[in-house]
Amino acid sequence: MNLTYDSVADLAEALRRAEAAHGRHEEEIRHPDPDWPTWYAQYMARVQQRA
Repeated sequence: MNLTYDSVADLAEALRRAEAAHGRHEEEIRHPDPDWPTWYAQYMARVQQRA
């Protein structure tokens, strides 16, 4: 799977959306997620697949 973003601004916005979603995820699991980079990557891949 290849992930592409049209611009730095698009990538930054995708990271902001992942950050917000991850915050909700951590609230649900009630502890910090030490493997957040993997979570972000999986989330961003899922979102881009839907587009």
